[in-house]
Formats: sequence, C-alpha cells, structure tokens
Amino acid sequence: MAYDFTKFKTESKEIEEWLRKECQSIRTGQAAPSILDGVMVEAYGQSMPIKQVAGITIEDARSIRISPWDTSVTKAIEKGIMVADLGVSVSSDDKGVRVSFPELTADRRVTLLKLAKGKLEESRATLRALRNVTMTDIENKEKEGGMGEDEKNRYKTELQKMVDATNAVLEEVLNKKEKEISL
Repeated sequence: MAYDFTKFKTESKEIEEWLRKECQSIRTGQAAPSILDGVMVEAYGQSMPIKQVAGITIEDARSIRISPWDTSVTKAIEKGIMVADLGVSVSSDDKGVRVSFPELTADRRVTLLKLAKGKLEESRATLRALRNVTMTDIENKEKEGGMGEDEKNRYKTELQKMVDATNAVLEEVLNKKEKEISL
C-alpha cells in the first residue's frame, strides 16, 4: 500500500505561498504595489481594498502612482494609506495619489532583515509540525498493519526529502528578500 503524501504536499505549498506573501509585505526601499494590498479605503459607504477603487502603477524606483477611477475617493485613499502606517509619504495631485518610498537607513535594514528571518522561522516551525503529524500518521498505519517496517522507513525517508526540498525553497525566498533589502 502506497502512502498518500497529497495532504503534506498541499500544505507545504501553502506554507511557501504564505512566506512569499509575508515577504512581499515587508517594505524595502523599492516601490512595490503589493505593500498596498492590506490597505483599506472608506469609499461609497464601505471599507474596500485600494485596488477596487483605483489603478496602481509603479512610477519610478521609489514611487507608486494610484489613479482613482472616481476622483471623489482621492482623499479617502490618502487617509487609508496614512492610517495603515506603512512608513511611506503620501501626496495627492490632480492625477491621483503618489506614494513615495524613503531611502532605508542601516538600522531599518537590520530591523527588516530580523522581521524576514522571523517569518522564515515561523514557516519552518509550521513545516516541522506538519512533518510530525505526517510521521505520526505513517507510524500509526504501520501499527494498524497497513504497511511493514521497511515501507514505513522508506516513507519517512521520502517525507524527509520533501521537507528538505521545501526548506530549500523557503530559504531561497528569504535570500531573495535579503538581497532586496540590502540594495
């Protein structure tokens, strides 16, 4: 009987995606529209994401242009970004809102690196927990008589190879973010 690693593979992919998303939300000195993903704007009597009320484009390396589809929400967009406290400066003009990213200081770079490493460690801990659950499941199947000891050991080895591969991907995500922060 072959062991089904589908659940493990699915959940490990979710861990990878979570880390990628978390790393994208860490502001570096470069303009990145993804930093605005969590910003909510009070418009039309409800709270909604910026991307539902405006177009977002990168103007240059350190600024983003937000062009509202309805100019009446310009002030609400500006207020939403300020309330989100992203560490960026915001100004509005006749074309919409400009978000400027300040140059990172050495202290801020160190803080951002620590934050990114913390996110990596969090994702690794989740992966370890997932591995432990899967290992326990394999051992239980062996005890129930569903597989022999050789099969159990082979599946555990296969599982560890998948864990190592996922850890390598997680490390790669962090390395990419480190390079981005230190630019």
